[in-house]
Amino acid sequence: MARINQTPFEADIIDLGPDGRGIARRPVDHPHAGKTVLIAGALAGERVMARQTGRSREYDQAETVDVLQASPERVEPRCPHFGVCGGCSLQHMAGDRQIVAKARVLADDFERVGPVRPEAWLPPLTGTAWGYRRKGRFSVRRVEKKGKTLVGFRERDARFVAELRECHTVIPALGSRIQALATLVDGMDARAAIPQIEFAAGDDAIALVVRHLEPLGDRDQAALVAFAQEHGFAVFLQPKGIDSVAPLWPPDPKLSFRLAPWDVELEFQPLDFIQVNAGLNAKMIAHALELLDVQPGERVLDLFCGLGNFSLPLGRSASEVVGVEGDAGLVARARENAVRNGMAHVSFHVADLATDLSQEPWMVAGFDRLLLDPARAGALEVLQQLPLEGIKRIVYVSCHPGSLARDAAYLVNERGWYLRAAGVMDMFPHTAHVESIAVFDPALPAL
Repeated sequence: MARINQTPFEADIIDLGPDGRGIARRPVDHPHAGKTVLIAGALAGERVMARQTGRSREYDQAETVDVLQASPERVEPRCPHFGVCGGCSLQHMAGDRQIVAKARVLADDFERVGPVRPEAWLPPLTGTAWGYRRKGRFSVRRVEKKGKTLVGFRERDARFVAELRECHTVIPALGSRIQALATLVDGMDARAAIPQIEFAAGDDAIALVVRHLEPLGDRDQAALVAFAQEHGFAVFLQPKGIDSVAPLWPPDPKLSFRLAPWDVELEFQPLDFIQVNAGLNAKMIAHALELLDVQPGERVLDLFCGLGNFSLPLGRSASEVVGVEGDAGLVARARENAVRNGMAHVSFHVADLATDLSQEPWMVAGFDRLLLDPARAGALEVLQQLPLEGIKRIVYVSCHPGSLARDAAYLVNERGWYLRAAGVMDMFPHTAHVESIAVFDPALPAL
């Protein structure tokens, strides 16, 4: 393959792509006239100088070198690492415009994938834009040429680890201590055998899970304990797979978060899935429950229920809630959470929701309301086999607008449901991630 020509070139940005990169076209005098170029750091309506960084058959990739004509939506990024670190892609765009761009991604996917269109658009759900990230994974790499160990998110070029001093999207108690964490690891004997450190924060504790590919000696373990005590962290070690995670200090740490409006507390393990943004999560739950509109005496099915993030708040209004999840560990902890919160009428079951569910006992009795919160792949397989007769409303929470649009098209075009409303929720400010919610009714409303 020929070497990429990295001579800077001018480009007019005609649109913003769903991944947050500006979209341009090669000019008519270019050998590949009309070919799409995706340019990191550029906004719609801008003219920029860009440098090509990659190519494929469908499009070229580039990065902004200089902004010749700025969009009125452009702002100065708050983080000094923006543009190198791949953790954020939209810090150069005003926050109130980011959510507008995400709403357009959802609308475009409904139109392109469906095509379906909601009767109404829900107002965007937003929260705190900084210091919100309570869960994530830092990559770790010892770089001998630099004589240091790097701890951070991957760079835009994912082959490299960003050298971070701070992070403004991670919760401040950790985001301000990334350099201290890197110094800690750099002083360890096993520094070259630590590929990642995951973090998860509850209301009262922040857990660091240190993945290590060789056993840690006493000196390294003592260093980790001292760091945890100094900064108030809980440290876990992970020598192998997820099942090998065990606390180093303190001996029996507790991770939990409260959902105060429903007087619910959820305990979790450090590698369990929890929503990244605690403030937005509480708003999302309230939003979803309001849209689901559970009435007294009704039975609710919560699919992809995880730890009970929606199931347990639903238990405050529904006569019975059935939560179903494929991860047995999450279900075990969801059951413990139900007991801890005194909710005997909320039950949890393990099931692979992409397989035949006809023999599952929880499928036998009917449900009045359905809530879904699937992973990126969506919920098509389970929707195709669910008996939807008798269900009065479906609320679908989505972390991928394309799969939501596909599943909405199935419900509307093949099952006769009606897409009443949809909207976006800013779970990940300053990134291109689009979280959304949709409401379905069983038939068109009477005229």
